[in-house]
Amino acid sequence: MSPVLRSVVTGVGAYLPEEIMTNADLEALVETSDAWIQERTGIRERRRARPDQPTSDLAVEAAKQALAEAGRTAADVDLIIVATTTPDLTFPATASIVQRKLGAPVCIAFDVQAVCSGFVYALSVADGFVTRGHAKCALVIGAEEMTRLMDYTDRTTCVLFGDGAGAVVLEAQEGQGTTADRGLLGFALRCDGTKTDLLYVDGGPATNGQVGHLRMAGNQVFRHAVVNIAEAVRAAVEAAGIRIEDVDWFIPHQANQRIIAGVGERLGIDEAKVVSTVAWHANTSAASIPLAWRAAMDDGRVKPGDLVLIEAMGGGLTWGACAIRM
Repeated sequence: MSPVLRSVVTGVGAYLPEEIMTNADLEALVETSDAWIQERTGIRERRRARPDQPTSDLAVEAAKQALAEAGRTAADVDLIIVATTTPDLTFPATASIVQRKLGAPVCIAFDVQAVCSGFVYALSVADGFVTRGHAKCALVIGAEEMTRLMDYTDRTTCVLFGDGAGAVVLEAQEGQGTTADRGLLGFALRCDGTKTDLLYVDGGPATNGQVGHLRMAGNQVFRHAVVNIAEAVRAAVEAAGIRIEDVDWFIPHQANQRIIAGVGERLGIDEAKVVSTVAWHANTSAASIPLAWRAAMDDGRVKPGDLVLIEAMGGGLTWGACAIRM
């Protein structure tokens, strides 16, 4: 086969704010209990950013770690994409602020908003830039401060979310056009705008001029998640030219342990191959996949050459999946 340009993951970074909110802490704020939360979600604790710590600060820390692992500096970056639903400001893009704080040169920088699916969407966008020669070293960051959107009188949602950031460095490298190549091998992205009422924030500059709070029909989101994510995973695997049984590690969006288990079972993925950090991170929206990815690298599970499968579903409803060779 003729050589092809691949976007290869050369660095993965993560950052979690220092403050830990346990389920016991939430018991003091809303009618709930540690047992109730763990039974329904698998979550034990989550992180919360300081009041003076905007989303861009989290993104920068994750980006620095990813760049260090890749052996790059901010001076090498020519594309920054930040996936976030909790931007520092309505505008400019948080990516612009990240560029300034990193000290990166003038480059392409913008945000992607697909809520929990944002990281998968952003990877796909960056892949297009890199494989077409428009960028050589891209930073793709998922960064969220979901605790800012919580209504702490609603026990069905406020227990689910946390703050954090994860980042990857994508670099252009030649491959042979086979499934043995390193890099992003196949995607499937989806959106069904008829389901916007299932998961949304009840505020915005063009509606009521407020930030608003997160609202979710949890049971319906669960049903859509298990079925639709499985379909997107199969489509991404087909696009990559691989089989699900070839996958070494399944790194799903960390929304809820029941969803993680349900999708894995539907796809027939061995539980031992599933990476789950939801107990310690909760749902960090667009940050959840790279946070879990970094955790699985730190403990020695994900290694160079491994075939990794990621997926997510978020408000929109949006969902998607991607197969990646490390």
